[in-house]
Amino acid sequence: MMDGNEKGSTDDKYVLFKQDDLFSESFPLMREIRRQGKLCDVTLKVEDHSFSAHRIVLSATIPYFYAMFTNNMAESRIKEITMKEIEPQALESLINFAYSGTVKIDSQNVQGLMVGASFLQLNKVRDACADFLISKFSAHNVLGIRFFADSLSCTHLVSAADKFIHQYFYLVAESDEFLTLTFEELIDLVRRDELNVPSEEKIFEACMRWVKHETGRTNLLPRVLANVRLPLLSPQFLADHVATEELIKTSHQCRDLVDEAKDCHLMPERRALVQSYRTRQRHCSAVGYIYAVGGLTKSGESVSTCEIYNPIKMQWTMGEPMSMLRSRVGVAVTGGKLYAFGGFNGTERLSTVEIYDRKLRKWSQGRSMMCKRSAVGVAALNDLVYVCGGYDGVTSLNTEKVKQSIEAIESFEIW
Repeated sequence: MMDGNEKGSTDDKYVLFKQDDLFSESFPLMREIRRQGKLCDVTLKVEDHSFSAHRIVLSATIPYFYAMFTNNMAESRIKEITMKEIEPQALESLINFAYSGTVKIDSQNVQGLMVGASFLQLNKVRDACADFLISKFSAHNVLGIRFFADSLSCTHLVSAADKFIHQYFYLVAESDEFLTLTFEELIDLVRRDELNVPSEEKIFEACMRWVKHETGRTNLLPRVLANVRLPLLSPQFLADHVATEELIKTSHQCRDLVDEAKDCHLMPERRALVQSYRTRQRHCSAVGYIYAVGGLTKSGESVSTCEIYNPIKMQWTMGEPMSMLRSRVGVAVTGGKLYAFGGFNGTERLSTVEIYDRKLRKWSQGRSMMCKRSAVGVAALNDLVYVCGGYDGVTSLNTEKVKQSIEAIESFEIW
């Protein structure tokens, strides 16, 4: 029972109640209300499709509609709004996303979704679509994806496509998409220093394929050839393949370019007279990853971890661990795979071998060595991996003690 003094008192203390699942339960309920067609106050029309929704939900989740409904635009006062910039299927998926926070992205809908997400300013959905397209890059589709990304001003996707094109130009140049490039697009591409090609021959051959694909392109050959770095071609290739090409033989402008390239070989001092970009070596900007495999902890315990460093992002990530603990392990890279030989597991030396496949992102077992050893020297040469020396727990293995102990050098064919 409250006494007289307490009855009129003011107490500023309070209890704050919080229902943690309120928001997580609210959106599924709003989705169900929309499914039943209740309380909907706006209809979005595209082509012959109509989608009912709630302004408050669209405003809270889609920036485009927030601006439309809260800035006194004409659409904020009408019930039916016509959308012209989005495919019906994409709009339906993005409205559903507004209620659920999830959207299915696949090869059939990704471009429509990305266009719609860009228009509605759903940047995270747009970026997810871009990442999906990056995962689908191939020599046969990357040019098309690149131009699609450029049309949406998606610099992240454009940059990723350019890196792929630079690294795999020799394959991209064999695709049907390459043959459909406009003259301006072709020149923009072949002028790039970043193209990773074994020789300028690949650039020349790609350009000739493009020119010969349509008869109307023949008159463009001199301008195309002017952007191929002919002085970088070998004298033999110039004589046997370039100078003998019929389309080149019939064009005095092309013949002049070939003669200029020959002069650069015969009289190197004339290179200074040639436009600098035609004598400038291309350089590859491809950067690999660094793998830290196995090793010891501060307390001296062997580990099986595999850490991967991305030099571009300057970031370490954890990879798939090996199946065994390995310190003082020998490693080599060849054929696109990482090999881990022997090592010490904290108890004994190992003869086992593990192989990491970068594409599959997993380790597999290789053929074991003839003896157990750690601290081995490993090198790859001519499709073989050589394992040299090491320590077997008793004896340091070297060529002087081969006959007394065990064979110190083994070679392994690539698996």
